Parts: sequence; structure tokens; C-alpha cells
Amino acid sequence: MTSRQLHLGAFMRPVSLHTAAWRYPGAYPDANFNFRHLTDFAQRLERAKFDAFFMADHLAVLNMPIEALRRSHTVTSFEPFTLLSALATATSRIGLVATASTTFDEPYHIARRFASLDHISEGRAGWNIVTTSNPDAALNFGLEDHVAHAERYRRAREFYEVVTGLWDSFADDAFIRDAASGFYFDPQKLHVLDHKGEHLSVRGPLNIARPPQGWPVIVQAGASEPGRQLAAETAEVIFGSSPDLEAGKSFYADVKGRMEKIGRNRDHLKVLPGAFVVVGDTVEDAKAKRAHLDSLVHYESAIASLSIALGHDASGFDPDAPLPRDIPDTNASKTGRAHVLRLAEREGLTVRQLAQRYGGYSGLAFVGTPATIADEMETWLFENGSDGFNIVFPYLPQGLIDVAEKLVPELQRRGLFRRDYDGTTLRDHLGLPRPGNRFFPREGSA
Repeated sequence: MTSRQLHLGAFMRPVSLHTAAWRYPGAYPDANFNFRHLTDFAQRLERAKFDAFFMADHLAVLNMPIEALRRSHTVTSFEPFTLLSALATATSRIGLVATASTTFDEPYHIARRFASLDHISEGRAGWNIVTTSNPDAALNFGLEDHVAHAERYRRAREFYEVVTGLWDSFADDAFIRDAASGFYFDPQKLHVLDHKGEHLSVRGPLNIARPPQGWPVIVQAGASEPGRQLAAETAEVIFGSSPDLEAGKSFYADVKGRMEKIGRNRDHLKVLPGAFVVVGDTVEDAKAKRAHLDSLVHYESAIASLSIALGHDASGFDPDAPLPRDIPDTNASKTGRAHVLRLAEREGLTVRQLAQRYGGYSGLAFVGTPATIADEMETWLFENGSDGFNIVFPYLPQGLIDVAEKLVPELQRRGLFRRDYDGTTLRDHLGLPRPGNRFFPREGSA
């Protein structure tokens, strides 16, 4: 047994980030919107002892031209809380992480939903905090323009304080349910938040008992400067986007260092970069699978994906010329844009080549045999590039089956991944402490 083990999440909405995943031979074209399939995937992942089933979310149809949108399997997807609440009854151990926006929702709604999911799943919920980069989402919530990037992050920081404060509305032992006396709860163990801040005004208290985990696990995915700082102050898991080991080590050291500066224990945050995993019987077999998958990406989809990453319409660029240098900044994701610009400069790619990369999957990828992929993952773990990975599957179901039934046993054989769950909650799986109640501190609370 090694001194450290990997944590593995499964990125499941859409079921694959690869645009052509639904077209791959043998793939389920409706995998993203078929409850029976999604239940089967969650149960397979639980049998493989994955830490969590991770759902992203969109609050608008993706902002791409209809010519590209018609080719996208993300155009229809389940609302995360509805799906994860259903999956909670079909599973018993795997964590259930939902994305919820701090820009276009209210903290009372978010606090109630996650508290409910944590109770329904008996302590397996996680909240992925996002500020929503898609500008079209603003049009669905009564706004004409997207909220500025910096303002979104200031609101997110305050939002986090309100939600976690609402989760602490009741002491853990507030509900006495004494039938003889007729007292259901102890009023001395109820706190009214009464928050009034720059962006939010919320009285409270929350009308749900404190979640089994104290707080559902806090997940964050931003890699911009404000995103890193928000993660260092609040997150317990980061869904990272480092494209290679050196970038991963730099990101890991930066965020963990920020934690220590503000007095947080660096072990109370797990860095899990997204990793696209293609397993083959040989390295050549795995590369051939990816090459075939990439060949199924149509240019209409490819250029639209590049436009989303840039936050700027790239359809008018010369496909066979380098990316223009004077692309204006926008309110969209800063991380995605920076990644495009670095990739274009580093590899000297044309617009067409960049688009093809983004139309497929442009981030960190492990393509090889179970042994070669395990080698790479082990290197990331022990060189402090990550604490594990959020796995992006190339196509479903076979891509997931290959990871669960070929890669995971190899990791287990090396002592790099658990053979069984040690506890019942998502915090147990991740080795995270249960937070104490800020209003009702008890001896021994974290």
C-alpha cells in the first residue's frame, strides 16, 4: 500500500465533453438524457469505488450557431438536483456533486436544495460553486448584459458565506422530538442568520435540519486569479484544468500555498484536474480509438467550441491562418480564453487545427494501456501535480467500462486506489473533516 492514494471523480454532464462522443460506434446516442443509462453508469462507478459522480450544468442552451448546436449532444440534459436525487435512491456510497450558480440563483434556494440532497443521500452531496461564464444565461434571468467577471466572484464569495451560514441554522442536536412533552425542537438551538451584505440580504433561518455532513462538500472549478483565491478560501475540491504536469504542479503549489497563508490546512483541499482517459489493449490501439473519435467532429461543431472557449465568435477567422492576436477581451471564462491563446502560441496551430482540438477535447489526456495510464497518474500524484482526477470519458458506455474494469483494477493492484469505501459519506471518501457549526460550537468539532 502506498502512502498516498488517488481520488477519482466521474465528470457526467454531459456524459462526455467530447463533441463526437454520441457518434462513436457502439455509443449510446442518448446517454446524456436517458435515466436508465445514467443509473447504470452511476452503479458501475460505485462498484469501481469512485469518489463522486460529478454533474456540470448550463443555464442556457450553449451559445453557438444553430449549425453547430444541431450537432451537439448537450442541447438537452437533466436538471442536476432532480437527477441526483433520483440517483441517490439507486446508489448507496458514491458522492453526488451538483453544479449551482451563484450568479443566477438565490442562496436560500441553493442551501435548501443541497441540504435536502445531503439528507436524501445520507451524506453524499457536494456543491460545485460556479459563477456562470455563458453570457446567454443572463438573458434567461431578466438581464440584458452578463454580470462583470470580477463582480461575479465578489458575489460568489458572499454567497458562500450565506449558504454555509444557513446550513448552520440548527444545532446538530436541535431536534429532540419529545412526544411526551410535545417539544419537537429546542428553540435555543436555532440561529437566525439576518445577513445584509453588498449583494445579498437573507434573514433565515433555513427550514431544514443541518445536513448530515455538516456542510455538503464544497467544490470549485475556476482557475483565474479570483477563482484561485475563492478556491483557497472556500473549496474542499478543485476541478482543475491543468493541461500538463508542469502546469499542474504550478497550480497545485499556488492554491495550496494560498490556503496556508490564510490558515487553512492544505490537506483539506483535493486538487482533481479533468483528465480525458482512453484505454486500449496497446498504446497504438488507444491512439487509434482517439483518432477515430476526433475524426467524427464536424468543423461546424469544432469552430463553435473554439468560439465558446475564446468567448468570441471565431467563425469569421481564416481557418488556415494563425489565430489573430487582437481578439478583444470579454466577460466569458478567463481560464478558457487563456488556455486557447497559450495552446495556439505553444504549438503554432492554425485556426482549423485549434478548432479541431477544441471540438474534440483539448485538455489533459491519458491515452494508453491501463499500465501506461497508471504510470502517468502515479507521477502526477507523487510529484504533487494533483490529488487525483475528474475522469472525462471518451464515449459511453464502453469508455466508462474500460476505466472501471481495466484501469481501476490496475490502480488497485498498485495500491494507488481503494478496493472498498472506508466510510459512507463523501467527506469520508475524500478524507475531509466535518465542519463544526459556527453558531453552536462543540468540543471536538473541526
